[in-house]
Amino acid sequence: MSIISHCTLDTLTKAAASLKAGALVIFPTETVYGLGADGDNEDAIARIYQVKDRPSDHPLIIHIGDINQMRYWISDISDYALSLARQFWPGSMTLILKRSVDVKDFITGGQESVGIRIPAHPLALQLLKEFHQLGGHGVAAPSANRFGRVSPTTADAAAQELQGYLAPEDLILDGGASVVGIESTVIDCLGARPKILRPGAISKEMIEEVTGLKVSEGGSLIRVSGALENHYAPIAQVFVGEVRSAGAGFIALESVATPDGHIRLASPRTIDEFGRVLYQGLRDADDKKLREVVIIPPEGEGLAVAIRDRIEKARTK
Repeated sequence: MSIISHCTLDTLTKAAASLKAGALVIFPTETVYGLGADGDNEDAIARIYQVKDRPSDHPLIIHIGDINQMRYWISDISDYALSLARQFWPGSMTLILKRSVDVKDFITGGQESVGIRIPAHPLALQLLKEFHQLGGHGVAAPSANRFGRVSPTTADAAAQELQGYLAPEDLILDGGASVVGIESTVIDCLGARPKILRPGAISKEMIEEVTGLKVSEGGSLIRVSGALENHYAPIAQVFVGEVRSAGAGFIALESVATPDGHIRLASPRTIDEFGRVLYQGLRDADDKKLREVVIIPPEGEGLAVAIRDRIEKARTK
């Protein structure tokens, strides 16, 4: 396993070739770091599941570099889904669409749908471009962490999380800290109206404005990344809005005072910054071997909804 901190075009060309040869490549996106493999290579995909200790029926998200590359992966797309793709890609949005005959069960978890997105990070986009030029159709890339744990937002966090599970030929590309820090919005586009399966930076209000449709409410039988009740969890126990004993970690907006005896882990000034620092704050709690973390979630709509979703999934059950 190698960590590459200065990613030149030549570096990315070689990383794309490594993907085509069956290696795993951890790369940055604007949301979190992804653990990438050739989406057509069943053996490489099997290694993703092994490295993450991920359930075999949990589907993967395909990353592409251009909207025209969707054609290989999907058999149909609605007008509203196409409008979303044109408006928010590249960006932190995953669309769930009807899969094509070329998409295998090892990507979809046996479902007839596939998740697909175009990330906004320039390094990721160039890697995907180089991969496509080598004949690759797309890169499957869940977050670069053990299943259920906190997603990494830096190359160092990804290395700390997975270095004991990677092979010598695998690579980690360092593209700096993720600027969003929260996983993509996942939107079910199989029905007459869009349905949010996982909230993210692309909000319900943004979706409705672009499509002119009300977001469908209610549950879904579709399995997607990050939809389990307990996920994104550190080793420390997470508590929401309640003061704990001395020595507990504390994450809240800068305007919220730190309770006596608590250890401040993050003091974001805005909701956007809250998203960027949340996961690193949880990782810092584990690095400090804290037993408990108290989080005061931000209020409001938009990204705040996604942040509260991640906090709720990380909290003690």
